[in-house]
Amino acid sequence: MKANIINIGNSQGIIIPSMLLRKLNLSSKSSVQLEVENGSIVIKPAPRQGWAEAAIEMHAAGDDELLLDDAVTDFDKEEWTW
Repeated sequence: MKANIINIGNSQGIIIPSMLLRKLNLSSKSSVQLEVENGSIVIKPAPRQGWAEAAIEMHAAGDDELLLDDAVTDFDKEEWTW
């Protein structure tokens, strides 16, 4: 697929076709990482997108409780060394 470099203010950019964005589950609000590999520009989705919003939703639903008690075990007292 071919794209042209265009002026965007004092910078340059390309328009990414919506078909490609859909394949990667990206939108105009997504963050990406840009890298140069072997003379090519590689665009990768930024990791952990949406985690902050998901954590807020989990908390609102009460789904962020600890699964295990935060208790000290015998191993912690007797065998663990720092």
